[in-house]
Amino acid sequence: MTEPPWPWTASVRLRVDDPSVAEWLEQALRPEASREVPRARAELNRSAGATLDLSIAAKDSGAMRAALNTYLGWIHLSLATAQAARRSG
Repeated sequence: MTEPPWPWTASVRLRVDDPSVAEWLEQALRPEASREVPRARAELNRSAGATLDLSIAAKDSGAMRAALNTYLGWIHLSLATAQAARRSG
């Protein structure tokens, strides 16, 4: 019996208050999602309004952990930057 090539999967749905922030976040993450990584891959989809869906598939648990940590870190940093920019005018 052979193992499927991408047995580990995760989905993250991000809802923000402003559709323009979702669009900006998608544009910021799109280049990273399109990069080829040996043991993981990511896909971004923007749903209606202010929702962004991130799907990650990985070949092993270590690759999944690394991909999730990386993307969640980028999302956190991007949203914190957007919030700081809004506060500063």
